[in-house]
Amino acid sequence: MSEAVFIPLNIAILTVSDTRTPETDKSGDTLQACAEQAGHVAAVRAIAKDDIYQIRSVVSQWIASDAIHAVLITG
Repeated sequence: MSEAVFIPLNIAILTVSDTRTPETDKSGDTLQACAEQAGHVAAVRAIAKDDIYQIRSVVSQWIASDAIHAVLITG
């Protein structure tokens, strides 16, 4: 049996919040640090207001991109 080969993923991280900024986004920082410590790439980060249309817009762009392999959402 052959061993599994690790393939790093390009991860998009979305924080959903009406109050967070890039300077105060601690949960986004934590997700990015954990992803990178595991050997993955935090390809893009964003903050969206807690509004279904804003969230849908951001996530739709990411899932349509061949460069993004996974999306993590916090908030």
